[in-house]
Order: sequence, then C-alpha cells, then structure tokens
Amino acid sequence: MLSMPWWIYLVVAGIIFSGYMAVRTAAKEREIDEAFIEKEGEIYMERIRKERERRKQAKSL
Repeated sequence: MLSMPWWIYLVVAGIIFSGYMAVRTAAKEREIDEAFIEKEGEIYMERIRKERERRKQAKSL
C-alpha cells in the first residue's frame, strides 16, 4: 500500500472530501427547502383563515 505514488493519496482524499461536501450541501439545501415550504404554507393558511372570517362576516350581515 505504501508503494503507491503520493498523488493517488491526494486523489482519494479529494474524492472523500468531495463526497462529504456533497452530502453536507444536500442536507443544508433540504433544510432551507423545508423552511421555505413551511413559510409558504403558513401564508396560505393565513389567507384561508381570513377568507373564512370574511365569509362569516358577510353571512351574518
């Protein structure tokens, strides 16, 4: 194993580091996407609540 050229160790280390960074980035993007979806869902639910309240007010008049 020690008879391999030194640059092969660098290539293997680069591949491992690249894989680690890809997994880390994917997890971070998933977290950001979840936060965005949660925010948009909350805005949508607020619109539904306001519409229900408006209809309730219109019905009682």
